[in-house]
Order: sequence, then structure tokens, then C-alpha cells
Amino acid sequence: QNIAALAHGLLAQGMPAETLTELIATLNDRLTRRLIELECASFDLPGVRWCWLALGSEGRMEQTLATDQDNALIFVADEAVSARKQLLAMAQRINQALDVCGFELCKGGIMAGNPKWCLTEEEWRGQFSRWVDSGGPEELLNASIFFDFRALYGDETLAQSLQNWLMETTPRNPRFLKQMAQNALRNTPPLGLMRDFVLSDDAQHPHTLDLKLNGATPFVDAARIFGLASGQPGTGTAQRLRLAGAALNIPEAEITAWVQAFHFIQLLRLRHQHEQERQGLVPDNHLDPDTLSMLDRRILKEAFRQARKLQARLALDYER
Repeated sequence: QNIAALAHGLLAQGMPAETLTELIATLNDRLTRRLIELECASFDLPGVRWCWLALGSEGRMEQTLATDQDNALIFVADEAVSARKQLLAMAQRINQALDVCGFELCKGGIMAGNPKWCLTEEEWRGQFSRWVDSGGPEELLNASIFFDFRALYGDETLAQSLQNWLMETTPRNPRFLKQMAQNALRNTPPLGLMRDFVLSDDAQHPHTLDLKLNGATPFVDAARIFGLASGQPGTGTAQRLRLAGAALNIPEAEITAWVQAFHFIQLLRLRHQHEQERQGLVPDNHLDPDTLSMLDRRILKEAFRQARKLQARLALDYER
């Protein structure tokens, strides 16, 4: 609650979206680390090296005011079976503690307390190899957030070693990159033929735009692909775009426009969620564009046009 209150105050003072989402993620990191410290003190794990991994928006340091858990564990032990049993018990307690603190349990089960995502270093390499070498479109769609991992607590060399290996592996697999690009291009920004907004006809969220799925995600997905294609180790969307731009010979002006568009959408998400919480509502990403000022509406349209240009670049690079 204190983190959310601070975020609301800084948003009201006009803090930029990039700085605010990084701050929210940093404070959430510190809270998570403290919870892990408290829980792991109850477990005796001699001879076990392990690291708690942040995934998804937390891994990218792009958390907003509405977020759930996405985490995993990587470990090395002489007796993997017994070590995994203890690590899972610890991780499940940490997942529950995070839930109590306001980080909802992941509905898809992508959490360290799930045996599927508490793996040895060798098992993680095998899992990523299967995704990269033979993963199908739907499987890769569901696995995409795992490529945003970063170390949060524990032996960070395990995460670093895995990331170094992954950054050497992915640029050499054009089939994988093409499939990731095809998935990314399925999710188009909500602009119509006449460049007006295409609004949701969902009964639960009528006359709205999904600022996460159709707004931020096209930038996140494209930046992930550019980062993996160029072997850049960063996980944040803006960081990936900036680092990969030079490596892939993308003009700096294009990168700047994409980053600015992404951050404007993130700012609208934060403002929308702030207003919902102020009204006692559960924050989400479904914005009625009629609530925007004329200026914000025009800038949002331009941000969506930048998403289209970014996807056109993806199509040019990977649909040949």
C-alpha cells in the first residue's frame, strides 16, 4: 500500500512513465527480496546454489499499478531431487506471502512454487533449447515472458550464465525469430482504416481500448525480438530498442519515436489505473478514449501509428 501511495503521489507530480515504472519495480524488488530473506531463513539448503528470477513486466522493470506475479527458480545442487523439494516448499510460501502483500498469484501458474518453473541450470537450458529449436507458435506465445528474465535474489551468476548462453543461441536461429515475429504481428494496434480507434465490443469492457494488450504489448514484443536477434542482454523495452537499434542499423530517429510512443502509452496506463484506484475500483488497462483530452487523444493515435511502423519493420525483417 505504501508503494502504491508513493506511486500515486509521484504520478500526480508529473514523474515520467519510464522513471515511475522503474521506481515501482525497484520498490517491489526490495519488498520481494525481504520476503524471500524472511522465508528462506526457515530452510536449510547446504550445497545448493539458487536464484529467484523475475519474469514478464517485473523482469523488464515495467510494472504499473495493476500487476500479478511472474517468477521462477534456477538452481544447482548435487542432489537435485531433495533440493527441488525444499526449494518448492520455500517458493510456495514466498508466492503466498507476495499474494498477501498485493501481488496476485499468476492465473497461468508461472511462479517459482510451480514444479514446472523450479529447474536446474541444465534443465533451463534444455527448456529454452526446446522453445528456440522446435517451439510452435502457441507455445512460443505462452513462453515469451520467460525471455524477459533477470536475477532478483540469490546466486546471480546462475542467471547471468543462462542469459549469456541464451544471447549466443537465439541470434543463430532464424526460424525461432520468425515465429516470434509472426506471433507479435498478430496483435495489431487498434487503429481503423480512417485512423480512428477500433474499440472493444467485449461485454465486460465495451467502448474501450486495451492499453496493455493492444497498446504496450506491440512495442514489448518487437523490442524482445530485436534484443534476441542482436544478442543484447537488456530486458527493458526501451533498453532493448536503444541497444538493438545500432546493432540492427535502425535509424536513431525511429528508435526515439518508438520509445516515446511506448512511454506515452505507459503513462496513460498509469493515469487510468490511478484514477480507478482513487474511485475505489480494481485497476485495469481498459480505457475509454472519450475520457481523454483532445491533445492526449491525438498523441495516442500517433503512438499507435508508431506501433504500426514498428510492426512494419518486423514484417520487413522476418516475413521474407
